[in-house]
Amino acid sequence: MESVWFRAPRPAREAPLTRARIVSEAVALLDAEGAERLTMRRLAERLGSGVTTLYWHVRTKDDVLDLALDEVFGELDRCPAPPGWRAGLVRLLSDWRAVLLRHPWSALLLGRRPLLGPHALACTERLQALLVAAGLRGPELMASSYALSNYVTGCVVNQVGWRTQDEPAARRAADEHLRAHAEHYPTLAEHLDVLDADWDGSFARGLGYLLDGITARLGSSAAGADTLALE
Repeated sequence: MESVWFRAPRPAREAPLTRARIVSEAVALLDAEGAERLTMRRLAERLGSGVTTLYWHVRTKDDVLDLALDEVFGELDRCPAPPGWRAGLVRLLSDWRAVLLRHPWSALLLGRRPLLGPHALACTERLQALLVAAGLRGPELMASSYALSNYVTGCVVNQVGWRTQDEPAARRAADEHLRAHAEHYPTLAEHLDVLDADWDGSFARGLGYLLDGITARLGSSAAGADTLALE
């Protein structure tokens, strides 16, 4: 597999230009304009460097995206986790969401780029270590890990999608559209309060439901094990 993470960084040919500086400027450019506007030429101009010099450090645009995405994961809070696997997961996943929202382009890349950088792997390690501490193993560990990480990404992508428009106007238009077509979408028209979307509250409640499910699953597994022991 061809990946920037499987190659050692090349020594700098121009002292001012380093991989760290390239990554910092790439993140700033991505924050300002999004992934679709990133080109090697525009990044080189931002760095005040030639494209050839930039290619000495990174081979492709994908290298830049991988490095920038991992830099975002490096912003996750490294404070000691609160005691207990559930409280630890709430902290980690809430911080994860906050980091992705600070860099809206990052969530849109998560399904397109493999997460093999040291910061992203450290995040996955923390997630799975907490699930292992809860008592999950094998397929249940993997299913829970995917469910939680995909939930974070999905929530961010949905919220970012509204941000790309005039959000208040978009919400009003969506609400009016649903009410005008209530005969086709009666449940949405009655229950989906588009104008009062509470992103933080909805995320916290949904995460609570997922963790309740994991807790219930752990309880049923323990009960099954006790039954087998009694038999």
